[in-house]
Amino acid sequence: MNKNNPIGFLDSGIGGLTVVKAAQEQLPNEQFMYIGDTARMPYGPRPAQEVIDYTFQMANFLIETKNIKLLVIACNTATARALPLLQAKLSIPVIGVIQSGAEAAVRMTKSNHIGLIATQGTVTSGIYEKEMAKLAPNVVIQAQPEPDFVTLVENDDYQSEHAKKLVANHLSHFADNTVDTLILGCTHFPLLAPFIQSAVGSQVKLIDAGAETVTVVSQYLDTHNLHSDVVHGHDHDIYHTTGDKVLFEKIATNWLSRAQPLDVRHLVITNNHLEDESV
Repeated sequence: MNKNNPIGFLDSGIGGLTVVKAAQEQLPNEQFMYIGDTARMPYGPRPAQEVIDYTFQMANFLIETKNIKLLVIACNTATARALPLLQAKLSIPVIGVIQSGAEAAVRMTKSNHIGLIATQGTVTSGIYEKEMAKLAPNVVIQAQPEPDFVTLVENDDYQSEHAKKLVANHLSHFADNTVDTLILGCTHFPLLAPFIQSAVGSQVKLIDAGAETVTVVSQYLDTHNLHSDVVHGHDHDIYHTTGDKVLFEKIATNWLSRAQPLDVRHLVITNNHLEDESV
């Protein structure tokens, strides 16, 4: 494997860019290839097999056309549904966002009462509860699906007064509970972090599962001597979307705060495959 090959990131939409942003700060020498499946989001309510199929389509595109050296599943729902299958079938290492988030929450909590907000698919899977039970059997988890939060982000409505009120209405009860730690179990949710923190109170520590994953990626590169020898600086990262390219570029440019214009490309979904429209 060529250590100078790029790292791939995939998500159901925009949310995985929160992981990319953390990775750009921590891994300046690497080049990233990102796919957001915005045409078929949200993944949370979809049947497990659909999520698996879509995730494999994105993974295969990145491996076959971008020659990635490592794949990050920057989506909690896809991690919950597809990670073991991807790790078993793909020829490259695959890292998901759930285990590192669970570990961080267990380290952080003092009361052993942890909150989780995520998509319906992630909550239904029970994967966070399973991971935390391995680490701390006495931990009590209060899980709550928040599909509306995903919609706020994907519609570029995550900084509005409407978003602030909706988040407060959904989460204010956490401030009166024994929860001292709240896992943001969807990579879309860090874009709403100021509103989430305000709703739950400053006494509750927020855990960004995606950002925690970047540390795991860096450690893997260290252990396997896979850090790139080339300094990319991330001006040559490439972003793909299956949906509205203009909206994707607007949100990505705002969130990532890159000095150079982003290279955003549209992918066409054809016969259960993804094809780059610009090629």
